[in-house]
Amino acid sequence: MIFQNNQEQRSLPRHIAIILDGNGRWAASHALPRALGHKKGCETLEQTVEDCARLGIEYLTVYGFSTENWKRSEEEVGALMQLFRFYMKKLITVANANNVRAKMIGERSRFPEDIQKGIAELEESTKANTGMLFSFAVNYGGRDEMIRAIRKIALESSPLELSEKLSHLTEEEFSNYLDTAGTPDPDLVIRTSGEFRTSNFLLWQSAYAEYYISSVYWPDFNLEELEKAIASYQKRERRFGGRKA
Repeated sequence: MIFQNNQEQRSLPRHIAIILDGNGRWAASHALPRALGHKKGCETLEQTVEDCARLGIEYLTVYGFSTENWKRSEEEVGALMQLFRFYMKKLITVANANNVRAKMIGERSRFPEDIQKGIAELEESTKANTGMLFSFAVNYGGRDEMIRAIRKIALESSPLELSEKLSHLTEEEFSNYLDTAGTPDPDLVIRTSGEFRTSNFLLWQSAYAEYYISSVYWPDFNLEELEKAIASYQKRERRFGGRKA
């Protein structure tokens, strides 16, 4: 991206979140199996991680597999699990080459043990990196995340303490129980494939995010499309519920 001035450089979104949508439709449009669409989507994700890191984005969060995606066919879910196994190892190389830290958000216990170990290995192998934080949301849902946060609050408190804690609970304190604790809320949420749904992604965190809808399917998303989204964001005036002066 060529910045016209220093103001544009400073107005980069700190945190970009992306709903990766359209792998299956991309495959259908090319007369390919859905599994190959997911494979191409993983390749696009690798490049996007590199592009965001090089642009100076501080936080990137992507929606890879939702709590609802388990409803898909056994064949498709199985193919996705195999992709997870392969690309988690490959992402170690990509992340370390770009000084990127990797972190999973979501509930990992439902995954097979080897995938859980692969996630832990990816996080451990990149934790010393000091650049962009790349969070990948798998077996993730915004509603599920909030329910799990409430359970955490309840489990660490006695009945008397719980009543006191909930009566004084602030938004900041609640945020600390979410999977994204310690990460600022997204400034820009991008959704590909022309869909306008939030799909249960970062429901709490994206309350004041700017949204950008890209018409391309995720496997065709590239640096040019990323730059379009950032350029759109840079033209907007963020008020966070306040009025224009």
